[in-house]
Amino acid sequence: MNAGTWFWLLTTAIVALNTIAQSLLKMGAGKGLINAPLAGGIVAYGLSTLLYVLVLGRHSLSFAYPVIIGATAIATCVVSGRFLGERLGGVQWMGIALIVAGIACVARGRGV
Repeated sequence: MNAGTWFWLLTTAIVALNTIAQSLLKMGAGKGLINAPLAGGIVAYGLSTLLYVLVLGRHSLSFAYPVIIGATAIATCVVSGRFLGERLGGVQWMGIALIVAGIACVARGRGV
């Protein structure tokens, strides 16, 4: 598997784990300091961090961070709207479009 494919597979896994973690933390918030969703969120973040370290071993921080964080922001917004019943307004969708444009700009110059 080439480096580019490996990067995008790891990035997809990291974004998924970060989004799951955010969703679980939201579900566990306000239900005491220790509960199953909160614990699941912490575990998901831990796994995400381990994969992120693998990415950083092969790619620059100035590339990996904006791509992963931007994609996580998008995925978290979409998941919160779809599964947590949160409302996304027009301005938020515009922000998501700008994040997509920013990720494209950061990724365009990189031969991953």
